[in-house]
Amino acid sequence: QCLLSGSWRSDTGCRMVVSALGKDNRISGFYLPGPAAGGSELLTSSLEGSQQDARLVPQPTFYFTVNWQLREAARTTVFVGQCYVDTKGEETLHALWLLREAADSPAEDWKATR
Repeated sequence: QCLLSGSWRSDTGCRMVVSALGKDNRISGFYLPGPAAGGSELLTSSLEGSQQDARLVPQPTFYFTVNWQLREAARTTVFVGQCYVDTKGEETLHALWLLREAADSPAEDWKATR
């Protein structure tokens, strides 16, 4: 059974810690950037999201958002993915992400999303 509660580490050294999985499958926790994120201006940031009910779907999909706690910029990231369980019972998350930075004007909007 795939449950997101606990600690997860990405290939780039970022760490996601899900401290609560509510009855409504809502998740909360925090996200710590890894060395690949660069710069010491990135701080531990809260995350919130949801997971499909793992009692109904053995390899559930999930999403969560991170509103970055930054010293000088506004950024939000959304992750969407699925939790897989292999034949040995090992859980792995596969996710895509979308990063949005605040733009100074509508003319700068084109470069604010990665």
